[in-house]
Amino acid sequence: MYPRKCEQLLKELLKDFRILYLTGPRQAGKTTLVRKIANDLEMEYVSLDDQTAFASANDDPHGFIDSLASKPMVLDEFQYAPQLVKAIKLVSDQLGPHERGRFFLTGSADIFSSAKTEESLPGHMARVELYPLSVTEKISGNFNLIDFLLREKITLPEIPPLVNREQLAQAVIDGGYPELQDKGPRARQMWFQSYLRGRLFKDFESIYAAKGDYHTKLESLIPYLAGLSGNLLKYANIANDLAQNDKVVKSYIEALEWMFIVKRIYPYVKNRARRQTIGMPKLHMIDTGLACHLLGIKKKQQLLNSPFYGGLLETFVVMEFFKHLAWAEESMNIYHFRDKRKNEVDIVLEQEDHRLIGVEVKASSTVREKDLKGLKKFAEITGEQFKFGLVLYTGTRLLPFSDEKNQYFAVPLSILWLFS
Repeated sequence: MYPRKCEQLLKELLKDFRILYLTGPRQAGKTTLVRKIANDLEMEYVSLDDQTAFASANDDPHGFIDSLASKPMVLDEFQYAPQLVKAIKLVSDQLGPHERGRFFLTGSADIFSSAKTEESLPGHMARVELYPLSVTEKISGNFNLIDFLLREKITLPEIPPLVNREQLAQAVIDGGYPELQDKGPRARQMWFQSYLRGRLFKDFESIYAAKGDYHTKLESLIPYLAGLSGNLLKYANIANDLAQNDKVVKSYIEALEWMFIVKRIYPYVKNRARRQTIGMPKLHMIDTGLACHLLGIKKKQQLLNSPFYGGLLETFVVMEFFKHLAWAEESMNIYHFRDKRKNEVDIVLEQEDHRLIGVEVKASSTVREKDLKGLKKFAEITGEQFKFGLVLYTGTRLLPFSDEKNQYFAVPLSILWLFS
């Protein structure tokens, strides 16, 4: 079992909230983690993947919850029984002011964003996302990318980790699903095929009232989205290329986001940036290993020579930020920026005090002045809110590029392999 960095946070949240909802992709490691926590905290564990438990929850939601609510409980794969929300809310409303940690829910689909779940649990529930393994978790380290950027001064150790282009490409191909980290190419291919069948035919139906031949549409849409990872999301273009209805395409992408297959990153459109920003989201695949499988990319050199490499490397870094947010000391909002003159910043981090950090991801081993163009335009637009800009690149040295107004740095992507 890989140690998950958010374990302590989850235990703390169970002391502060009546209900805790852990959501994220199927096979990201949620069940393994919650079973450990349930054992540590002596919580009842019930999986709604179990057909008997599911039948009981479906036939008599209130009776099912009442039969288990005498002690704190884990309800795994909660997305299969959204009808339980009302029963859980009723019990939660009746708890005493100091009763916490009564329900620990997990779901491989974000049902509270789905149209199938009309009830919500405002004030009752904390929500945490668990993604596939970060690089830090793979190497059993303590490094946190968010905390690194919040230090007073950006520095690297005297001997930073060395990660060459081939190793970085392999990390993109490997992705983060725990079960795949020690599997060979053939076993990986079979695992992904099984994974996709389960997500397409089981989980999709559990959250989306699909009509007609949606299997075929999804089978063409998902590989298309893998090739689009790291790029602007234009629904009309996708619909035209796949000969599908653009409204249906958008609704399918929304459902795939609820299922944690894809993630949309929205543009930063606050204050002065609003007038100049292109309002389209960027699309990223949640796991680059899955994206590579969908694109038929199995080998490092194949990826490095691929037109998809730049986009997938950006996606890899974007998802590392989301993974590290789960145990960072401070929360951040994540956006992207692109203006009408095609100046862009791959990642915009907004701190709680609304200060902004811009991050560009480059697949090259050198950084030139022109690579700062988007960051400098973003700094100009956002003024005093702009804190500093980074170019994450495949080189080996931390280099300053500061001007009279702002600080910019070229930072090796190998920082992701820092131990602490």
